[in-house]
Order: sequence, then C-alpha cells, then structure tokens
Amino acid sequence: MMTLYSGTTDPFSQRCRIVLHEKGMDFQIIDVDVDHKPEDLAVINPYNRTPVLVERDLVLYESNIINEYIDERFPHPQLMPADPVARARARLFLHQVEKDIFSYVEPLEKGTERQREKARAAVSDSLSQIAPMFVKQKYWFGDEFSMLDVAISPLMWRLDHYGITLPKQAAPLMKYAERLFSRPAYIEALTSAERGMRK
Repeated sequence: MMTLYSGTTDPFSQRCRIVLHEKGMDFQIIDVDVDHKPEDLAVINPYNRTPVLVERDLVLYESNIINEYIDERFPHPQLMPADPVARARARLFLHQVEKDIFSYVEPLEKGTERQREKARAAVSDSLSQIAPMFVKQKYWFGDEFSMLDVAISPLMWRLDHYGITLPKQAAPLMKYAERLFSRPAYIEALTSAERGMRK
C-alpha cells in the first residue's frame, strides 16, 4: 500500500491527495504538521518537505513527480495525455504553473506584508491571463479533467485565504474553479485534510 506524508495545510500535498482519490486507490495518509515536522521526514526526504510518497522501497518527493508516477502506475482514469506530444505540452504547462504561480506560495504564506502584496499581484495577473481559455472549455485540456487541473486547484481554493482578488474579467476562471471543487475526489481530499488538521 502507498503511504503519503502530507502536510495538513500544504497545497502541494493536496495535489497528491486529489490524484489518489481520483484513482480510487487504497492508500494511507500520514498527516504532517508543517510547523512541527517529525524527525523521520528529513530522513526520507533530504529537503524535509511534504509531500512524500512511500511504496515498499520506493520513496518519491515533489508533487508533480509523485503524481506522474501514480498516473503511470494506475492508468485509469488517465490524467496525463497518452500522446507523447500532448504529454510534453502538459509537462511544459505544469512547469509554467510552478514558475508563474506556485513560486509565490512561500512568500504568500511566510513573507513580509510587502512580499505578500507583490505575490498577490503576480498571482492575480497570471490567473487573469489564463481566464479567457475557460470561456469555451470545461478544463485545462478541453472536456477532460487532467493533471493541470489537479495542479492548480489547491491554489484556487486558497485565493481568499491568501487575500487574492481577481478582476471581473476573470469570471470564467471562477466558474472553472467551481467545477474543480465539485469533483468527488477534490471534496474527499479536502475533507480528509481538514480531519487531519483537527487531530
């Protein structure tokens, strides 16, 4: 059975929870308080961060690497495109999401007020730029839910928490977010994280 060391308030861990629930797999979650990490986390991940996936003698860290492994190991439903060209494009989009949006998570959570304000503006600008694409399509790759949707959804959920407001022209993005939040796997991933926080 797979074991996921998951930060209770960590958006990167939430990505992995969503994928595991989308696959309908049996797995164990070890909830980690990111402010009081257990000593064994540094032993299995040299960066001492969540998420970490352990399966027998395999140890993986970094959410996108973990999620691609799960997707390849359990291919139904498939979350990365089957076609190599489309898969390469998906990986490029994932890289852009990391650089243009998720690189601001740390300053949003731990930065000074000035750093947070700068991060809020940058995230709002990046999200506003992609909003028009959801006028004509349900998900990032059209009608099919994919790893791109998994990657961005935890940040979409935290917009209010981070104090990020989007302009009116980003309305299609908020409709897209509602579709993400209504998925059973997302609801289960979120509620299981909240249960972990209450322990």
